[in-house]
Amino acid sequence: MGANHRVKLSQWDALMLEGLRAYGWSNEELLRRISERDLPMDTSIFEFDYLALAEFASAEPETFESAVKDGYSIKYNTLGGLRSWLAVAYGLEPEVVREPGQEAVIAEMTTEQKERLASVISFGWLIQDEAGKPGVFRMEPIQR
Repeated sequence: MGANHRVKLSQWDALMLEGLRAYGWSNEELLRRISERDLPMDTSIFEFDYLALAEFASAEPETFESAVKDGYSIKYNTLGGLRSWLAVAYGLEPEVVREPGQEAVIAEMTTEQKERLASVISFGWLIQDEAGKPGVFRMEPIQR
């Protein structure tokens, strides 16, 4: 399945899915726990309500299963949402630049992390190397 054919998740659903992935469960275990609503209480700063994700999975089972097994892309990323995704998915604390016209999220990542991010980030974002800083990437909204 190419990145263009991936199911799309809201930024929040994607964050919750990554929050559950942090438990290290297999795809099958994650899908089973969601369907049985056998879910942990989230004590992170995000206070995810995983039952909301279970409701989404119940309402759109094919979409959710495809997101878990085949990957997903995010419908729309914000600066804060992208920072949060990097924190939840990779345990990173990226820098967020909010200067008008210079908006960006900057993070040090491995090539594998960058490639996975490139597959989930919403349309309209550019990922590029940060000048003079190997392994540091700048994610910025494409200015229209």
